[in-house]
Amino acid sequence: MPFVGDRHYATREGESALDTLTHTLTGLALSRAGLNRLTPGAPLLLMAAANMPDIDILAWAGGPLSYLELHRGWSHSLMAIPLLATLPAALTQALSRRRVRLRAAYLAALAGVASHVALDATNAWGVRLLSPFSGAWFRLDAHSLLDVWIWLALLISVAAPWLSRLVGSEIGARPRAAYPGRVLPIAALSFLVLYTGLKVALHERAVLVLDSRLYEDAVPRQTAAFPQPGNPFRWNGVVESDTAYHLFDLNLLGSFDPAGGRLLYKPQIDPAIAAAGRLPVFQGLLEFAQFPYWRVTPAQPDGWQRVEAMDLRFGQPAEPRFLATALLDPRHRVQRAWFEFGLRR
Repeated sequence: MPFVGDRHYATREGESALDTLTHTLTGLALSRAGLNRLTPGAPLLLMAAANMPDIDILAWAGGPLSYLELHRGWSHSLMAIPLLATLPAALTQALSRRRVRLRAAYLAALAGVASHVALDATNAWGVRLLSPFSGAWFRLDAHSLLDVWIWLALLISVAAPWLSRLVGSEIGARPRAAYPGRVLPIAALSFLVLYTGLKVALHERAVLVLDSRLYEDAVPRQTAAFPQPGNPFRWNGVVESDTAYHLFDLNLLGSFDPAGGRLLYKPQIDPAIAAAGRLPVFQGLLEFAQFPYWRVTPAQPDGWQRVEAMDLRFGQPAEPRFLATALLDPRHRVQRAWFEFGLRR
């Protein structure tokens, strides 16, 4: 049974653009659901506020490893939510031609920033809610990094006013009767909450299925399930035993065979892995990874070795999403080391 992984999401740049779209649509839905009553300029205010925590994109200037270490840290914490809301609120007051009450604009911005942190907490990457006081990650593992059903619900709520006006003009309906403006945004946001609750319950079921089996006649050390895009009943299962990782394409509507997964044996800690493990690029990944997998392969010139570490939460060894790499000479001296998001094509 093959392990699928998020193989269609090969680059951080593509993920970032689509993730931004999700947060932007959420901010717009919040405005149309009723928060536009709070302040003039609410749509732009909420769309901006819903993307504020991703100000940590500036960490990319320091390279991929810097981004990994800082992304979804302080800017996605509980302490940052009220602070990040001040900037879009202040800009709205300063730039609006109409009178803006700062307190009302701030409350709207607060909802936008909080929506971003809440959405990011639902996927496998998670957020560090207690940063900078704690580096602990909080995540529900309920949604894919990019979820098509969330997009669809939000897009319908945004496109409906335009479609309604178009249809209304064709049949001669009065503009006021053409579209009940807050119904679909409220419905989309309600769907988002209920859908997340469903996915949390399905995730718990998937973990229970994995955790209630023996693997190579032993109980697992840890188990996890991560959603596949599109189908809420299909999950990527990862089971760690003492000697190996077991990877599954788990269908909650079908039967489960604990012997049917893909087996990845853990390599022994040899001098090459020990040398690479002391490097900052590997230590940064290992602090983030929940299921670190090591791979050692021959490299050129003869006698050299390539050491790689990845996190099995994101992709499989053939297509890793997070990859630390080092090239070692025959005396196990590191000649080059780097970190990247996904394989270079």
